[in-house]
Amino acid sequence: MHGMRRPCLLLRAALVPAGLLTAPQTALAADCSRTSVGHDTLPDLASSTYKGEPGGLYVGTNEPPAAYAEAGRRAAAQVVPLDAEGRPSAGGKIALLSIGMSNTTQEFSAFVTLAKQDPLRAASAIVVDGAQGGQDARVWAKVDAQAWSVADQRLRAAGATAAQVQAVWLKEAVAGPRGDFGATTRELTDLLDAIVRNAAQRYPQLRQVFLSPRTYAGYATTTLNPEPYAFETAFADRALVMRSVAAPDVRPWVGWGPYLWTDGTRGRSDGLVWTCEDAAPDGTHPSRSGQQKVAQLLQTFFDTSPFTGWYRVAGATSTAAPSAFAAVTAAPTPATTADMTPGSALVVGADDALDGRALLSFVAAGLVLVISTVLLTRIRKV
Repeated sequence: MHGMRRPCLLLRAALVPAGLLTAPQTALAADCSRTSVGHDTLPDLASSTYKGEPGGLYVGTNEPPAAYAEAGRRAAAQVVPLDAEGRPSAGGKIALLSIGMSNTTQEFSAFVTLAKQDPLRAASAIVVDGAQGGQDARVWAKVDAQAWSVADQRLRAAGATAAQVQAVWLKEAVAGPRGDFGATTRELTDLLDAIVRNAAQRYPQLRQVFLSPRTYAGYATTTLNPEPYAFETAFADRALVMRSVAAPDVRPWVGWGPYLWTDGTRGRSDGLVWTCEDAAPDGTHPSRSGQQKVAQLLQTFFDTSPFTGWYRVAGATSTAAPSAFAAVTAAPTPATTADMTPGSALVVGADDALDGRALLSFVAAGLVLVISTVLLTRIRKV
């Protein structure tokens, strides 16, 4: 038995980096039959309830309270180009940073590609993907988590500093959630609150944080974050937004980003649907088309929101109509490799090389298979 211990440990060491022992051992095949879970989004639920909780982005309504909305506009007006030390500078930068997990980095990286081509984006606005695979809300809630150091590295790679981060897009969840609706919502709300406090401490000029719930997970075949947990992340987001409503002048101002969840192919009132083709083989992560849908939602939001004027060229007007959803109403624009706007500085996070990531995953799987075969052969000999 002792002779088998080392090969087994080596086999485990080979499998863990590839993620093969960090999730339930289920086949990666999305359940495309589950096209709906029958829930309405918070904006569509404004006059009804879910498990006793009222709908609406602001509890019973989709209209932000006047004082809170005015505070959001004031916060946006305070977002100006800053130099590396955080001082106002005409030639400075406004860093928009993403924070979150694997879905977040995949989607935000697709948004970066669109932002490079966006004629409405101001040259001072730089878009940095700080989100990272495997880093769920429990990780980011730790002030000393390695994820924060990685985000700092990506800022430096973009030619930006912590003092220039003034807005954050935060999309998070808990990996492998357990418990009832109330307990999981409270946990995620508190974790999101801790993440925002950590960000405010790390980025002294942070003015705004925009929250988004997860995308539809009805096709999921793992326990990573299936339904109804994906749908319910919106209630945790709302709870944190309502804390900002209660204290609108506390920095940073916390508001809604684009609302991502829709009920599969049943969709929602603005027509957005999430098909099985929009999901990766695990049914949880977005496929290329899913990434593009979210990227379009992000672009529409930053191009139209009354709280993101700093993102846009002065006087620029979007042809897209603002909405509670920041909806995608047309097929996503195919990504190209167009040059960046002169004077801008955009960086794509380490997880952005989508084709490269798929290739590396394939190669890693192959290596693991070879190593596993060799080690199992050794085990049999022992």
